[in-house]
Amino acid sequence: MDILTFVIASFLLAITPGPDNIFVLTHSALYGKKSGIFITLGLCTGLVFHTTLVAFGVSTIVQSSEWAFGFLKLIGAIYLLYLAYNVLSIKTSIVKKATKVSAFALYKRGILMNTSNPKISLFFLAFLPQFTSPDTEAFFTQIYLLGSLFILITLFVFGSIAYASGTIQQRLENSPQIQPLLNKITAGVFILLAFNLLI
Repeated sequence: MDILTFVIASFLLAITPGPDNIFVLTHSALYGKKSGIFITLGLCTGLVFHTTLVAFGVSTIVQSSEWAFGFLKLIGAIYLLYLAYNVLSIKTSIVKKATKVSAFALYKRGILMNTSNPKISLFFLAFLPQFTSPDTEAFFTQIYLLGSLFILITLFVFGSIAYASGTIQQRLENSPQIQPLLNKITAGVFILLAFNLLI
């Protein structure tokens, strides 16, 4: 395995704008850096799920089944629209709303966001095996090693995004006129992500 190449590729993929890191950014800007961290932990836990699917070859079933693939995409899109609705329903300030969302709820939100996207399993199926050796007996171990390394890189990148976005949120705490606009932007991002997932 070429670990250095894998690390560089994984880092570039993690910083490339996509549904997950945008999800972290919007939550951090809306609720604060700690919320973004818990979302990140949930997303990374979801990556364990996708790594396992690839290791056992289950993701090939999803890839070959149009019904299963479509069903997972639909669930993910519905969840994103649900989040958009919740954000638009916010009547209180960002600070008050943030205290009502528990760390565990944010963690679960990250897991569901990640595991309901079958594209990640298909991406892992295409990406991870490229860095394994021909030794089929060690394939299972290699996939988990690469998956774990990818998760650590994602944790670092997304955690940095959460911290930076959370800092912006702190500056907006005393700007009530900006908060409704931020809510609308966040809801719009969720709606766009849902649409992107469906197509």
